[in-house]
Amino acid sequence: MAAVNKLALLARSMSSSAKTVKLPIQVFGLEGRYATALYTAASKMSQLDQVEKDLVRIQDSIKTDPKMREYVASPIINRKALGTALRETCEKLRMAPATSNLLGLMADNGRLKKLDTVINAFKTIMAAHRGDVVCEVVSAKPLESSQRKELEGALKAFLKPNQNLQLTARVDPNIIGGLIVSVGDKYIDMSIATKVRLYTDVISSAA
Repeated sequence: MAAVNKLALLARSMSSSAKTVKLPIQVFGLEGRYATALYTAASKMSQLDQVEKDLVRIQDSIKTDPKMREYVASPIINRKALGTALRETCEKLRMAPATSNLLGLMADNGRLKKLDTVINAFKTIMAAHRGDVVCEVVSAKPLESSQRKELEGALKAFLKPNQNLQLTARVDPNIIGGLIVSVGDKYIDMSIATKVRLYTDVISSAA
């Protein structure tokens, strides 16, 4: 409950404006709550574009800097000290106050290991804000160019005239085969691994 209250504080306290912020798309889970609070706060402060740029820089650092990855994932680093350090770093790099508050809050709550997924959720909201639709396709092996084009054509048929498709592909051998497709706030699991689990559950319950 305390974490939820802090999220609400992030969204409310950074602006004295009573302006109501309408989300262009709903995102779910813990990462969705953080991303939603950040979008609300950044929108009130007219910092959406700056925050998005900040988060892209941070995400790139996590991918390329082993020390940054260690800080984010470590369960033993003092939360308060890390939160203070992150806020000071954001100030030195002239990042938006909303970005600094997000990192500090996540550090205080011990949630920095979720930072990458929070950033992805925020990027999904921002894409919808611009009229784009983010689609992630997970496959057991890399998609061939012909498969990607065919999939893009099928997905574009579901878009509104003013929307653009942003398709990203990720490989996860654990799904065995098939696809997992997330389009905006919709999630479709067509993986073989899911079917195997389903059949296993059915067989176990019938035994």
